[in-house]
Amino acid sequence: MSGRVLIIDDDERLAAMLSSYLAGRGYTVEHRADAAAGLAQLRTGKPDAVVLDVMLPDLDGFEVLRRIRATSEVPVVMLTARGEDTDRIVGLELGADDYLPKPFNPRELVARLAAVLRRGGAGHGGSKSEARQVLRFGALEIDRDERTVRLGGEARLLTGHQFELLWALADSTGRVLSRTQLMERVRGEDFDPLDRSIDVHISRIRAAIEDDPQHPQRIVTVRGAGYVFATADRKG
Repeated sequence: MSGRVLIIDDDERLAAMLSSYLAGRGYTVEHRADAAAGLAQLRTGKPDAVVLDVMLPDLDGFEVLRRIRATSEVPVVMLTARGEDTDRIVGLELGADDYLPKPFNPRELVARLAAVLRRGGAGHGGSKSEARQVLRFGALEIDRDERTVRLGGEARLLTGHQFELLWALADSTGRVLSRTQLMERVRGEDFDPLDRSIDVHISRIRAAIEDDPQHPQRIVTVRGAGYVFATADRKG
């Protein structure tokens, strides 16, 4: 796995260490020490993933994430020295793909970056050999190759993590998937089944694809069991 990574963090020492570590593993790395420079680099450099610190000198990292999500689906891994559950939930609600509290092992960051890049399809460069994968449910279209979601012909913005969750559910129409099963499918490893971050992502997906997110008809909660994609009019 390789790709272009943008680090937005004012900790010069940490950024230098991460840049060296990532470069040694095949990544191309750009570092910017403040929000303004980071957002400018995002527009011009088109990175495959962003490592974003919550505490920046000019803008709160959450505000930076809001601005990123207004125009881009690029995977974002957030870093924080706080380690607060509320910060993690806020980051996920705003569209972060993953969240890592400081201090952390660089190997863990690389593993998380590799996971979000796999979900985003970055770093592969090869031609597509498989038939195009598109699921259609009435007005809803989910294109796995293009990684797009359209409702009534209009694009709906999801993060890479949210797209994979939606695909996992839609590709198993009518089958209840537990939180653990969804985490295993999306992240490829076991996670604590009590981790509620999956619920935050489901809420964001519903906001994007449901006619009435407060009364979802496509992604339905099965109390005590998990979630099911309930739409039956599957085509393709």
